[in-house]
Amino acid sequence: MDLSGCSFSELSYSTLFTTYLTNYEKLSSFYEFNPLDEADIKKRANTLSGAHQKDAYIEALRKYHEELGISSSQADQLRKLGEEDALVVVTGQQLGILGGPMFTIYKTMSAILLARSYQEKLGRPVVPVFWLADEDHDFEEISWTGITGRKDFTKIHLNEQGSGKPVSDELVTAQIEELKSQVKEELFDTDFSEALWSQINKCYQQGKSHAQAFAGLINEWFAEEGLLIAGSNFAPVKKLLSKEFSVSISEADTIYDSIEKQSSELENDFHRQVMNGDSNLFYLSENDSRQKLNREGKGWKAGEKTWNEGELLKEIQSNPEKFSPNVFLRPVIQDVLLPTLGYVAGPGELAYYGQMKNFYYQFDLQMPPIFPRFSATIIESGISRIVEKLPFSFCEYGKRIEDLESEFIEQTDTVDIEQVFSEWKEKLNEATEEPLKVINDIDPTLDGTVGKTVAGFGNELDKLKGRVYRSIKKQEEIQLSRIEKIKVNLFPDGGLQERAVSPVYFMNKYGVDIWNELLAEIEKEGLELTKHHLIEL
Repeated sequence: MDLSGCSFSELSYSTLFTTYLTNYEKLSSFYEFNPLDEADIKKRANTLSGAHQKDAYIEALRKYHEELGISSSQADQLRKLGEEDALVVVTGQQLGILGGPMFTIYKTMSAILLARSYQEKLGRPVVPVFWLADEDHDFEEISWTGITGRKDFTKIHLNEQGSGKPVSDELVTAQIEELKSQVKEELFDTDFSEALWSQINKCYQQGKSHAQAFAGLINEWFAEEGLLIAGSNFAPVKKLLSKEFSVSISEADTIYDSIEKQSSELENDFHRQVMNGDSNLFYLSENDSRQKLNREGKGWKAGEKTWNEGELLKEIQSNPEKFSPNVFLRPVIQDVLLPTLGYVAGPGELAYYGQMKNFYYQFDLQMPPIFPRFSATIIESGISRIVEKLPFSFCEYGKRIEDLESEFIEQTDTVDIEQVFSEWKEKLNEATEEPLKVINDIDPTLDGTVGKTVAGFGNELDKLKGRVYRSIKKQEEIQLSRIEKIKVNLFPDGGLQERAVSPVYFMNKYGVDIWNELLAEIEKEGLELTKHHLIEL
């Protein structure tokens, strides 16, 4: 594997994200620690002696792992977390079908490698953690997978709708077989297909929950690398969080103001990623749908259910499993439960963390360092070969295909064929004047024959010109076809490969161990988080 890269500023990343990496001081008032400053990470480590609920959470996680069906391969990670001075590096993602897009892999590898690196630097156990976004209820967002297929990039959707409850509680239905079948149609059979489908079929079975299916697959891929699977949508875990849920209601006005103040300041130069709201909790109704808790006068309302504040706080204490954190509260409960050395975030997550520094203070916590995730595009050998034959850089393939085609034709249309042949004919005519005069002096009756011969020269040149035009068109068609193929592979669906293509596509071609091999290669080269990598296979 060849690891090279290009600047984030050349790609479709936000100004906030590129500033965070290149000019952290400009954003330092919105974050607690510079993730690229080793001294800052050590400072964070020195403040952590453990999480308030760590021991109780470990016991709850044991039960959660049993529920997920992954307990045997998670035991060592839990033992390591149970060590007195253990720390964690956390990442997380929604429960995308078949593992979601490639950035799920890159986030996971980032957490593993950062944990290993800081374990050595700090002399303390550091556990990489994948936090399942098991509270999220956006079924549409997880119910697709992307495959660079036989002809084009294909986005394959699960042909069903979510019920509104957390995705982790949704069951895998018979529709999964149709999706698998469509994925298989797009993939070629290889020496690795049988092993890959054995993994997928083991995890994505009718009747399993999406949490069990997704966690099972991530566990198959990374448990041997020491990855701990965690989450919060589990009753024994929710019992540990009633205090934080209660504070989010009893201090709702103060919390709202803390988020709003920081978000408004952020908007002076950048953007607000997430809109502020009355509360940071959802309520799981009788039919298990997830409904936002909003103010109603002096009380609260979720769907048709209402409470005064006292009633709501009492229900939180009695039934914490009926409540679910939003995007702001989730990181806080994660850090209540775990001794978080740092969190590995994508660009969008990194942006909403920029709204949260003061929010953490409401829970007597400090925001952890927010590491940017590893970012990459995989360039297969067949694409590498044709990229070299075209005049565009990697980043330029992010443009619209129509713009790329126009630019290519403009760049290659440097020879004026009409002028070349026109000048050739003129020179031919000039060259025939003297011989024509000599022949005419010898035998005037040959004048017509000479004229036909000269005209024949011109006709042959016209035929040749036609062949030249056809050759140029054919070459252009080949190159335009190559441009389209490169675009589909590197920027499928109009965006970066890491946001669209499933890991399954690469595993089918290069083996189910490809991520372990890539992890080892990145570890050998050194984890670099300040550029977008181009990985040539």
